[in-house]
Amino acid sequence: MSMLLALALLGAGTLSTPGEDVQVAVLAHPIEKGTRLERGDFESEARAPAAARGALSAEDASGMEAARNLTAGNIVRRSDLMKPQLVRRGEPVTIRIVSGALVITSSGRALNGGGQGEMVRVVTNTTNRTLDGTIEGSGTVRIAAP
Repeated sequence: MSMLLALALLGAGTLSTPGEDVQVAVLAHPIEKGTRLERGDFESEARAPAAARGALSAEDASGMEAARNLTAGNIVRRSDLMKPQLVRRGEPVTIRIVSGALVITSSGRALNGGGQGEMVRVVTNTTNRTLDGTIEGSGTVRIAAP
């Protein structure tokens, strides 16, 4: 009985056969941090089910950005990716202050980065005033006024 327990703990009997492998999407080439992934960045490869746990499909990963440098042949997981950064720290932005039907537009600079719908802090170029707003689109931040 203890021999069976020892074999189970060591993993004997859990060797996977090639027929048990599953097809997963792996990177076809290295990806640098901040690069937006596309379907063409992936190829299909057979991996053991345990190694494929948490793997994203090429469709799910498309449009996301690499949160760090990724090497070729690796499985991509959610922790490897982030929302596309529409505003980056230090980049110029268009600030839209909206109050009902009134919209005032100004130029500014982002103090931090983020993706669609995330909060970001910006500073206006004209008054050097710091404002908090929501990212609406690429390079555009909306400030809601009462």
